[in-house]
Amino acid sequence: MTRALGLPDPEAVRKVPPTVIIIVIEDHALMRDLLLKACGEAMPGSIVLGAKDAETGLTLCRVRQPDVIILDLALPDRHGLDVLDDLIAACQKTKVIGISGYSDEYTLHRAMHSKLHGFVDKNEQTVDALAEAIRSVSAGKRYLAASVHAMHDALRNNPLSFDKILSTREQGLLGLFGRGLTNGEVAAKVGLSELTVRNHRCRLMAKLNCRTSPELIRYALEKGFTQPRPSLVARSVKA
Repeated sequence: MTRALGLPDPEAVRKVPPTVIIIVIEDHALMRDLLLKACGEAMPGSIVLGAKDAETGLTLCRVRQPDVIILDLALPDRHGLDVLDDLIAACQKTKVIGISGYSDEYTLHRAMHSKLHGFVDKNEQTVDALAEAIRSVSAGKRYLAASVHAMHDALRNNPLSFDKILSTREQGLLGLFGRGLTNGEVAAKVGLSELTVRNHRCRLMAKLNCRTSPELIRYALEKGFTQPRPSLVARSVKA
């Protein structure tokens, strides 16, 4: 078969793989730069772009429609899992890999039961694990760090684990109580009356065997419902 001079061979065009686009959403500049390089090495020939927060990342993803998103869960403007639905809606064919340096029970529990296609533990895993995660989700598989499976087993074997004794609403309220907010402040955030919030606090304390609000704050910190901040930790310890 002959073809016109200067035109590409159709068969050759079909054999060229499409360029993979990867977007890294990570607020720490050094970590973002390392992740960009790691993604480029894991997927040679790919286009790798970075964003410093959830909203910037969401805007970039809408424009570039990436194949893979590396999403830090601890972003300054929104929690990664809270922006996940928006990312998936904006890029329906995208695979999202969550990464986090927090390996507490609540973070890992939420990651496992979320729509994440993969999760990499910053504390325990290496660049090679990230590369494996990218290849796994790109092949249609789900990739979860070993710490996620260990957490799942621990919660499953504990009859008093938070996922068994607390409702979804109570888990959300615990995160607010853990920040040291008053009943009035929590009520304003969730649209409930102050009396209703106070009753929720009392029920939570009874279920978790916490006698005081500082004990409730400590529980929220230890389990990961509230990410530690120096001022909050100092307030809890002092109390």
